[in-house]
Amino acid sequence: MEQPDYSLEQAAIERGYLRIAGVDEVGRGPLAGPVTAAAVVLDLAVLPEGLNDSKKLSAKKRALVEQEILAKSQVAIAHASVEEIDELNILRASHLAMERAVAALDPAPDYLLIDGNLIPKDLKLPAEFVIKGDAKSLSIAAASIVAKEERDRIMVDLGQQFPGFGWEKNAGYPSKQHRDALKTLGVTPHHRRSFKPVHKILYQE
Repeated sequence: MEQPDYSLEQAAIERGYLRIAGVDEVGRGPLAGPVTAAAVVLDLAVLPEGLNDSKKLSAKKRALVEQEILAKSQVAIAHASVEEIDELNILRASHLAMERAVAALDPAPDYLLIDGNLIPKDLKLPAEFVIKGDAKSLSIAAASIVAKEERDRIMVDLGQQFPGFGWEKNAGYPSKQHRDALKTLGVTPHHRRSFKPVHKILYQE
């Protein structure tokens, strides 16, 4: 099983870069809530313990590793709102969240490792994309953990404000409970109106 390591970061260091940030986003698939991105610059001298692809960590372990990352690394988190998702489309909104996270890093990184198969167009720094990056790069894995934990907290909070949708468990993804609640409870201000299941209910298609 593939384990993320520091080889991509090391290759960038050998090319003369000093501050390498891993960048990832969470929340493209949900019907509700923002899309959340994180940018993380790891300190090689004190790498967080237990760092791995967020999908391979239990919820309990992921929360512990997030605390390690926040204590030992430089971290920035950013979002794109439901309104921006509907206005721009989910891919562009995801990239906007990534761009905002990178811009919030201070001091700024000089090289980026971006999860996915595209580099957001407004990132002006040297960068490479890494397909399935959270399984390959420790910096991207760290960003994916931070982004997921942050977004999950937002959805738990929204779930308390709008009970019945199960957001505290499904994080806004289209689970059966969420889809059923959309039909019975209707559309909230936090639903993505451009997403088909929400659009259908709004316009009774």
